Amino acid sequence: MNIHASVPGTGMEKSYGAFINGEFLSAGSSTFPAVNPATGQHLSDIARCGATEIDLAVKAAQAAFKSWSKTTYEQRSQLLYKLADAVEADLPRLAMIDAVDIGRTLFETTLDHRFAIGQYRFFAASIISFEDFGKPIPGGYFIARRQPIGVCGQIIPWNVPAIMAAFKLAPALAAGNTVVLKPDENASLSTLELCKHIARIFPPGVVNVVPGVGEEAGAALTAHPGVAKLAFTGSSEVGRIVSTAGAQRLVPVSLELGGKSPNIVFPDVDNLDAVVDNAAFAGTYCNGQSCLAGTRLFVHDDIYNAFMDKLTAGFARVKIGSPVEEGTKLSCLISKAQGEKVLNYIEIGRGEGANLVTGGARASIPGNEYGYFIQPTVFEAKNSMRIAQEEIFGPVISVIRWKDYETMIEEANDVRYGLASGIYTSNLGNAMKTAERLEAGSVWINQYFNLVDGTPFGGYKESGIGREYCRDTLNLYSHLKSITMAYDLPPQWYLA
Repeated sequence: MNIHASVPGTGMEKSYGAFINGEFLSAGSSTFPAVNPATGQHLSDIARCGATEIDLAVKAAQAAFKSWSKTTYEQRSQLLYKLADAVEADLPRLAMIDAVDIGRTLFETTLDHRFAIGQYRFFAASIISFEDFGKPIPGGYFIARRQPIGVCGQIIPWNVPAIMAAFKLAPALAAGNTVVLKPDENASLSTLELCKHIARIFPPGVVNVVPGVGEEAGAALTAHPGVAKLAFTGSSEVGRIVSTAGAQRLVPVSLELGGKSPNIVFPDVDNLDAVVDNAAFAGTYCNGQSCLAGTRLFVHDDIYNAFMDKLTAGFARVKIGSPVEEGTKLSCLISKAQGEKVLNYIEIGRGEGANLVTGGARASIPGNEYGYFIQPTVFEAKNSMRIAQEEIFGPVISVIRWKDYETMIEEANDVRYGLASGIYTSNLGNAMKTAERLEAGSVWINQYFNLVDGTPFGGYKESGIGREYCRDTLNLYSHLKSITMAYDLPPQWYLA
């Protein structure tokens, strides 16, 4: 393949085919472009794969499973550590590729890859202590064995590709499965570049990456009879489709889906400036394109005016700029379609009668006029409004004023999602009783987005099924087999 010279230092290829059985295939004639969402620059051509490539990848994974599933925990651990080291050594380049491919700041994409490295190392360590269990029974013993499932079909989204690839690959490989992974068509480059390291570290066929669009490659992957488990991260709407595909073939499915997370501010906070800062970050990190963003901000009446003054003034200072420019805090959305969707929601908010406090418009960045840069936007809203109920996936926060605790809890839970939540308080009682009552898979007290390797991540309600990021994830990628052994044959009685 020829080196693409359009972004110096990235080493990107002019074209990428599917990565199957340890090798890149030719991209062929059916491709789609990878485009810098900020500048419109053409970065590479990526194969638009479909059922043919998916079938090749599944067959390669099935063949590799025969030997890979028999490797020891120690062998798998060693290779995952090698992958983590390889990503760490290549981190600046991979982070730059993501920045130009998805439009997020270089600061954020660097953090993404650090999260990914942590996941590879976490599961490399966790698999070593992933023990079977058993106990004596009358006249014998029973053993419960964990065994790999087989070929795992995995589909990841575009917002944090490095993290999502690690979330899926690390536990599946650690548990002894092989993988066919489909990256999102809007964010395939860093995952395909990761394959260069995978090719040097893992046996052929253990990891296969097939790019393409959801209706073609994604649908073929979920329907393939050789896939023994499905894992998906993305919208709740597509999650239903994946879940239905799994149900039709009766294979296990794990889902990490959307969110509309409540972030609650009590009046007893010690440092209002720090709370405002963290809440602003919670709602706009990843340019707001995050399923766990704290986009419903519940602020107590006693501190409401002071909070809003500080939030408005703070957002006025936020630097909106090029993803690769130092100091940029907010950059561009992934595509024109996403940008127009967010702007449409802002109009919906206005139409619903929500009070637009700040932002609400597209910003123009010199040299990046192609991109959809959206000002950090704050509405004063009611929880029943669409902008407070539906996932916007942009830097738009709905602030809801509260005074009565029970009403606030009811509204915080009154949404179809239940992925994440935040609480700011200096009172331990407020923190714990509220955390217990929130219908959310993650509750972060006094620091939003406080994800640490080993903490379970997943959702209630329409936010998904299963938990990732933790040791329990290994259970999602393994069968539990019961083996019961009697020391002696029972006395004859049936034919007596």
